[in-house]
Amino acid sequence: MSVPVPRQRDALTAPARPPVPLPDGGLTLLVIEDDPVCSVTFPEMLDTDGNRLRIRTARNLTEAARLLTDDVQCILLDLALPKHANAVGGGGKASEEGSADALDTLRQVLRLAPSHAVLALTAEGDAERAAEAVRVGAQDYLFRDELDGRILSRAIRYAVERKRADLAQRQLSESRLRAQENARLERGLLPTPLLGGSDLRFAARYRPGRSRALLGGDFYDTVRTPDGTVHAMIGDVCGHGPDEAALGVELRIAWRALTFAGLCGDQLLSTLQQVLEHERADDEIFATLCTVDISPDGRRAGLCLAGHPSPLVVRSGRPPQVLPYEGGGPALGLLPNARWPRRQVELGGAWSLMMYTDGLIEGRVGQGSKQRLGQEGMVEIVARQLASGLRGESLLDATVTEVRTLNGGELTDDLAVLLLDRG
Repeated sequence: MSVPVPRQRDALTAPARPPVPLPDGGLTLLVIEDDPVCSVTFPEMLDTDGNRLRIRTARNLTEAARLLTDDVQCILLDLALPKHANAVGGGGKASEEGSADALDTLRQVLRLAPSHAVLALTAEGDAERAAEAVRVGAQDYLFRDELDGRILSRAIRYAVERKRADLAQRQLSESRLRAQENARLERGLLPTPLLGGSDLRFAARYRPGRSRALLGGDFYDTVRTPDGTVHAMIGDVCGHGPDEAALGVELRIAWRALTFAGLCGDQLLSTLQQVLEHERADDEIFATLCTVDISPDGRRAGLCLAGHPSPLVVRSGRPPQVLPYEGGGPALGLLPNARWPRRQVELGGAWSLMMYTDGLIEGRVGQGSKQRLGQEGMVEIVARQLASGLRGESLLDATVTEVRTLNGGELTDDLAVLLLDRG
């Protein structure tokens, strides 16, 4: 013989109240049913750990929403719930449309509790609707006439474990899909160098400072124009949020378009400043930039600096050095009528040119240390790697790895490094 479940109401008009707290552990079942005469009844049950199964009852979805706290693991929904009990906040008024589709009620419960296991309760003669409830999203169904403690206890445990497995599988699928989408997005946002016909070798490394971010405010690009000139650019939008990352992409795309249109030096940077002023979310936002245009014979370059660190150059038979900053202009977006002079740099026959953002040089030189690596520290690292015979991709990998190691882990600022080699 079954024992009636304790009700969370003294009368039909009394508001629903949470049950008396029970000892920690065990499962909590929320029963949603409306019939005060033929109430769903269960024997007292214990879960697999010997804890008493806690049961709450709700007459409608409004009460269910109130009782659906974090400690509820499973919901038992009576598919015979009348229409007036279906809508959350419905006030208990009967609808002129008559009985609602029970599966609509189930769908509302699934929307209300997307992470909870749901069991459908129905009459034995309604097996087709019970099976349809599982297709809609319930973990299992039970027949009212066959309900007993053993069947219910097993069904609850099965439903909870199945829901956990479903959620884990969904999270895994979403994670894989997100990784694929992120990879496609990253390929679309990070540039593909256009160096067809050039004898220069290109390498780049990029690390956003924000956790789990695809892009930061740093940006770079390299293209070769029809006259044989190779143009390279690297920049940094102040800040680390998604708005700054989006602005960096806009500036990079604008730079590529303007470069192919024939703009260079001060004219190009003045136009980019106009783009930044129109696109930035805040008047305080600015961007630093370094542009280089390498002559078709590869022996000389024009350099423009807009508040950005000077590139590092390694010429044949000479140690690496940072090019002088003299003649550089302000960052884009700071002064309305600024100018950015273009300076000529002799490279020679064989050389390497490394352009970088300040994320590479602002790391610490020891965990807990306040001292920054700086340009001098960067030059020492590159000189060591060159002396060990590293070049190109390997040189960048070793340099970034050593900078991170000195910092004691991941760098907090965005980092971009671009390397061009000749000879």
